[in-house]
Amino acid sequence: MNTKQTVLQILSDIKPGVDFENSQDLITSRQLDSLTLLTFVGELTDEFDIAFTPADIVPQNFCTVDAIVALIHQKEEA
Repeated sequence: MNTKQTVLQILSDIKPGVDFENSQDLITSRQLDSLTLLTFVGELTDEFDIAFTPADIVPQNFCTVDAIVALIHQKEEA
């Protein structure tokens, strides 16, 4: 499973029934609210063995699945 598929699976497990892949802005549309985002970040930390800083937890990093994947790749390369 590639990174994008894994991210989509985690999102679907946390909040079933949402079309995360085709959403234009997960934050503004409130598909990712603060509680869901915290749970999601915890799942990403466990799945990819990466650490997020408070500076990483900003709307532009979590607005789309592609932005999330880019953040994960950035953290993996660091």
